[in-house]
Formats: sequence, structure tokens, C-alpha cells
Amino acid sequence: MSRFRILQFNMQFGQVWDERDPDHAPINLEATIAEIKSHQADIIMLQEVERAQPGGSQPPVPPNYTRLKQELAGFHSTFSFPRSDPRELPFGIGLAIFSRWPLHDGVCVNLPSPPVEFDFYGEKKTPTDRLLIGATTDIDGRTVRLLNTHLLAFFMLKSSSEEHGQQRDLVAQELARQKGPTLLTGDFNVSKHDSLVEQFAGVGYATVQSKEVTWRRRPYVLDHIFYNAPLRCLGHRVVPTPASDHHALVADFEL
Repeated sequence: MSRFRILQFNMQFGQVWDERDPDHAPINLEATIAEIKSHQADIIMLQEVERAQPGGSQPPVPPNYTRLKQELAGFHSTFSFPRSDPRELPFGIGLAIFSRWPLHDGVCVNLPSPPVEFDFYGEKKTPTDRLLIGATTDIDGRTVRLLNTHLLAFFMLKSSSEEHGQQRDLVAQELARQKGPTLLTGDFNVSKHDSLVEQFAGVGYATVQSKEVTWRRRPYVLDHIFYNAPLRCLGHRVVPTPASDHHALVADFEL
């Protein structure tokens, strides 16, 4: 049987954790790289790879992703920013997939955000769109679909994805379209995650774990690795790390 390891990690654009002042903690991409390498994963799924720039500008050569490609020699990869938007705030954006096996049949699915108003340092704002990316790889002759996403944190806007379900529904539709072994990873930003787990179970996907907290700022299970029936989870670990405000989530699978 074919076995492989997958790492799910919101790397927060390389900003390390400082409990005293997390919003102004330093950037240390070396710590991010060391954390990623330490898990010896075959497939690496990353969110918040880059930091959003003022006015929504996006560099043609994303610096963090470029550095990661150099450090992860031998891996194949794909990366995408969400749609450029002048409303973008200076937080983490951009999704990446790294695989020891070649990637093909890439896709980017825009996940629209509703016009929910929120206050940002005294200014009224509305959220920008989110993204789901995907690619296919072949592991020992078996095709595996890889999907990666980062949903809007409605709980930060005093709302919920149960009330505004379009992003979750689009992801569930993408899952339902898959015919073979499929993995979905991401930071789903759902504080009350039971409804998310139930929704994706309805299209044939289980999460590797829903008990251990994966975020340092609040006791939420935000990060997941979902998988369907052709895959068997052999084990998982939630690994606290000072390299981000999210913990790393590692799982071993068998085809």
C-alpha cells in the first residue's frame, strides 16, 4: 500500500508567535522553513504564505513562496494569490501546495465574501474574497486530488459561516465533484467547527481530528485535513510551534 505524510500549516507569512504582542511579532522566515522541514512531509499545504500589501498590490514574484521553493528542493509546487483587491488589509494571503510528486490539472476557485461591514481602526470595511486552489498528483501510480483553502473568519466580524454559508458551500461542491482519492486542507476559520465537519461529511469527507485546538489566539479548531473513503488515516499530530499563531497539523495516510 502507498503511504505518505501531509502537513497542514498556516504559516502567517513568517510572523512568529509572541504572546506579549502577537500583532507586532517579528518576521522570521527561517523559523517557518525549519518548522516545515522538521515534519518530513511528502505533501505540504500552506496558507497565508505572503503578507498583503497596501492597496492590494501583489508582487509578480512572491518573495516567501520563492524562498520556500528554493529551500524545498526536489518538491513540485503551485501558488496563487486571491484576486487583487484595493480593500485588502495587511494580513496573510496566498495559498501553496508542495508535493514530492509532479502536480498537474491545477485550479483556482474564487470564494466570494459577503458585504459584512466591520470596523478596522475606526474605518468601516468589508471583507475581500477568499480562494481555493487544487492540483492532482500521482503517488505510486494512484491519482490523488489535493485541495487547499483559507476561508473568511466570520467570528472576527461578529457573524458566522452558518449565517453566510456561500464559501463553505462552494468548497463542498468542489469536494462532491471529485471521483477519486481527495484531500482538502486549510484554515477554515470556523469557531464552532461541528457544523463544518457535518457539512463535509455529507459529501463523503472526514477530518483527521476535531478535538485539539489549532490556534493560539483563541481555543478554536480552525485547521483541518479532510479526506474521503479511498484514503485511510494512519495517525495524526497537532504540533504547537512558535513559528506561527497556528499549530502545525500532520497526518499519515495510506492509499
